[in-house]
Amino acid sequence: MVELDKVLRDLVLPMVEDKDHLEVRILPSENEKEVVLGVYAKSDDVARLIGRRGMMATALRQVMSVASHADNKRVTINFEEI
Repeated sequence: MVELDKVLRDLVLPMVEDKDHLEVRILPSENEKEVVLGVYAKSDDVARLIGRRGMMATALRQVMSVASHADNKRVTINFEEI
């Protein structure tokens, strides 16, 4: 089983300026076929991770969907400011 939170953290870590305040958590989900990941960072870093018109967030979701394919799960990523 792939540790999706660690995969996502490895993907977003080079993109943020304040690496000490970056946190990726697995959040509770009502569906056992879904993994909900929360990315918590400073305001500027969250904006950078979402990107213009959400393009970076969409790309991250696509990459994580490929990573979760082996476990036959769907990934949802939520971006939150600290």
